[in-house]
Amino acid sequence: MKRFLLACLLMGATLSANAALKEGDTAPDINTQASQAGKASAYSLKEALKKGPVVLYFYPSAYTNGCNLQAHSFAVNHEQFAAAGASIVGVSLDNIARLNEFSADPEFCAGKFPVASDADGSISKAYQLAVREAAPGKKDTRGNDINHGFAERTTFIITPDGKIAATIGGLKAKENVDKALEVIQHLAGHH
Repeated sequence: MKRFLLACLLMGATLSANAALKEGDTAPDINTQASQAGKASAYSLKEALKKGPVVLYFYPSAYTNGCNLQAHSFAVNHEQFAAAGASIVGVSLDNIARLNEFSADPEFCAGKFPVASDADGSISKAYQLAVREAAPGKKDTRGNDINHGFAERTTFIITPDGKIAATIGGLKAKENVDKALEVIQHLAGHH
């Protein structure tokens, strides 16, 4: 019954992320540079899963409107995710220098969780996400050029056994965070 309820809860979210890895798939491991509170370090999904479920969210680019809102929403709700035993990591095709700024910015990540660099797009591709190139002359909210590709906004809830419990796509930034929190709280038995 619990599995059925979780399936019903997730149905709307999983149907919209058609190409991405699905519930039950094994999450590809991630070993890359990530930044938290402006400091770069190695990030390993395998290591993070030893502490509990991971909310792995892919976003198009730091310092763009939706991504700014999504990072801020994850930061504001960080304690609720932690209370349910989950950690958060964001992934984009931004380089680590750009992520150092974004991760420390009190308006966005606020140092609450790491954001990882997928500069070559290989992590996004491993999760079967579409990656598109930025339009020439595309600027971020600070007026700087964006010179990297964009992964589609999709969140994966990964359980400690390395399996994907939910794929959340096709939602706006804030709704994506709200749905991820709902799923994590359901998995943890918090309602």
